[in-house]
Amino acid sequence: MAATPEGFATFQAEVVATKGECQAGHRKGQVMELSCWDAGGMCGYFYHDIFPTVQTLQFGGVIPWAPDGQITLECPDRLNAVTIVLQKKA
Repeated sequence: MAATPEGFATFQAEVVATKGECQAGHRKGQVMELSCWDAGGMCGYFYHDIFPTVQTLQFGGVIPWAPDGQITLECPDRLNAVTIVLQKKA
């Protein structure tokens, strides 16, 4: 795992809901710190799915439907969905 280079923000991903049983063990209330260089313990499938969003925010982009920089994302496992709120860490 690579370290986030100095001068780049990290993001907080908080699990706000789960449906079914996450095979990676994510639970409501879990908080992860991640960036483009560090998945922060997030399931690889979920991280792969949200990487384009993380990358956009990491390099100063804005997601049109999340202009305040806080975005709700859901994992690709429809039967055992995990929902996170992702935001730049203060």
